[in-house]
Amino acid sequence: MKPIEIAIIMGSDSDLPIMRQAADLLQSMDIGFELTIVSAHRTPERMFEFAKTAHQRGIKVIIAGAGGAAHLPGMVASLSPLPVIGVPIKSSNSIDGWDSILSILQMPNGVPVATVALNAGQNAGILAAQIIGCQQPAVQEKIVAFKQSLENSVRRKFEKLEKQGFEKYLVDRDKTRFEKE
Repeated sequence: MKPIEIAIIMGSDSDLPIMRQAADLLQSMDIGFELTIVSAHRTPERMFEFAKTAHQRGIKVIIAGAGGAAHLPGMVASLSPLPVIGVPIKSSNSIDGWDSILSILQMPNGVPVATVALNAGQNAGILAAQIIGCQQPAVQEKIVAFKQSLENSVRRKFEKLEKQGFEKYLVDRDKTRFEKE
């Protein structure tokens, strides 16, 4: 069984569709993680305990997603010696997600939170894997392969675009998207 090295936490189960992106990425790279709900506002004692003890349990990186006031990433970062990656989530009562973005991004000196784009759970997973990969060559190789797959995907697209021209390319692309739906 692989060791659990990354913790994915979220303030509510409504955040799970976004945080699943990080979990899916880590699973694809065979990196051990745990995923749970830790609310800064509704379960503050659980949050304190989680943040203060995660490093003692072998966790190396924490990914924390939150919407609205989004205090979870910053509060965890204030209590833990581990790197924290914040995922701002656009929630139903959000101000287009800006409340979450700014709550996570605008941390005071001494309490850093690496912040990814709004609803970018996958980017949080990638960043966590890159951090782990600094010490684990096998994980770093998976990151290199992942980035190569991104390049290959774009290469196929620009080659097709240049060969077909933009009008036919758009028709084919829209047809493919419609078929997937």
